[in-house]
Amino acid sequence: MTSTPSRRAILLGLMASAGHAAFAEAPVSVPRPPARGTVKLSAPKRHDLVAKSGLEGAVTFAIADAETGEILEAKQPGRPMPPASTMKAVTSLYALDRLGSDFRFETKVLADGAIVDGVLKGDLWLVGGGDPTLTSDGLADLSKAVAEAGISRITGAFRVWADALPRADRIDADQPEYVAYNPSFGGLNLNFNRVHFEWIPDGKEIGITMQARALRFSPETNVARMQMVDRPGPVYEYRRGQNVDKWSVARGSLGKKPGARWLPVRFPGLYAGDAFRSVARLQGLNLPFPQITGNPPVGALVATVKSNVLEDVLRSMMRYSTNITAEAVGMASSLVNGVPLGNLVASGSRMAGWAETQFGTRRMTFRDHSGLGYDSEISASDMIAILRQGEGVEGLMKSKAISDPGRTDGKPIAGVSAVAKTGTLNFVSSLVGYMYTQSGRRLVFAIFTADKPRRDAIPPEQRERPPGSRSWANRSRRLQRNLLAEWARAYETV
Repeated sequence: MTSTPSRRAILLGLMASAGHAAFAEAPVSVPRPPARGTVKLSAPKRHDLVAKSGLEGAVTFAIADAETGEILEAKQPGRPMPPASTMKAVTSLYALDRLGSDFRFETKVLADGAIVDGVLKGDLWLVGGGDPTLTSDGLADLSKAVAEAGISRITGAFRVWADALPRADRIDADQPEYVAYNPSFGGLNLNFNRVHFEWIPDGKEIGITMQARALRFSPETNVARMQMVDRPGPVYEYRRGQNVDKWSVARGSLGKKPGARWLPVRFPGLYAGDAFRSVARLQGLNLPFPQITGNPPVGALVATVKSNVLEDVLRSMMRYSTNITAEAVGMASSLVNGVPLGNLVASGSRMAGWAETQFGTRRMTFRDHSGLGYDSEISASDMIAILRQGEGVEGLMKSKAISDPGRTDGKPIAGVSAVAKTGTLNFVSSLVGYMYTQSGRRLVFAIFTADKPRRDAIPPEQRERPPGSRSWANRSRRLQRNLLAEWARAYETV
């Protein structure tokens, strides 16, 4: 089955981280310049903002002059905190330094044998290069190139090699089984290793599909299956089969209206191979079921499909905060020196060592590259040092309006601009980035908030949306906005 959903729907669905002595542990108050326009003079000082936020847990921050490195204000800047997705800013700098902005991931098809009258006398290989952005559309383009190379049939096996990067069953073991932002990953990934589950009620019956969905091609997959069952709960259950993800869903939870949800894939190499087999069939090339092999790929190059350049891949990662992209580019960066890499934790540690060498950081523990794992930590002082000295990440961040709490119309402060990366986990909210004041002064900031005891107390069945997490996050974001507004006025000029 093939469908063509809207581009916006797919993008949103596929895409749904100086010196230490200069920091003081207590907030520093600096007189503000006269307020302009309707700005109220009674705005609270920064330490009062933290107290009045009602935010449980720890709050740390630092702001510095980006050009001189002067620390303008800080609160517990040396305290390690979970970065969440703000870690992706560090990962971006790591990848740009190790791989280069023009690097491209590459997925190949090899032919191990002679091609005689359209028949490949041997095996056909699908060879992954770790591309985290590969889609079913890309595989369709690859299969078309194979057909154009003159292959219409093979006599051997269809082999899949997925060992370009270390494989992991999921990014973080503590996340719920069914959340799509925590999929498996490895050397061959497809559609961010997510499968599109869709249901369409028709009277008393409910039609369901499991698709490797992309913009142009959405083949049904044999590697992920869904069964509807009559039970009160849980909504989703997962069982690992032999080369297949076996899902079940509580029938009553689907309701009477059509709907859809992305689910994680646990057999990414087979998932990609199965999708390639489906799109190849549209070209008249019938392939046997894929065989995953650990043996090095052999054969002549038949066709290749490349990712966008790394800079564009990172910009999309920062915009949509795609975890699998961060892990893939991070691990690819760790492998540049040719030293074998055991797992994701080892790669995160390698990135931390790189940052220590490059920027003089010292209060970091990285367990991954996306920030999804709660055990990763970084201090505000180290994040400031990285952002101030690193080159290339500012242009990858999203613009952020700085609202004026002294106005009643909600308009942003005129002449002030910022770019930033957010980070959110349960009872964790972070914001890092750069700000330009009305006079053009460039500032760099890092704000970390976390209520670790509350997060640690969440039972497994509530980890997707625990009670109180949304209101806590809203309070944190309000505090972040207020801090930025205060800083924009307080540090208007040098």
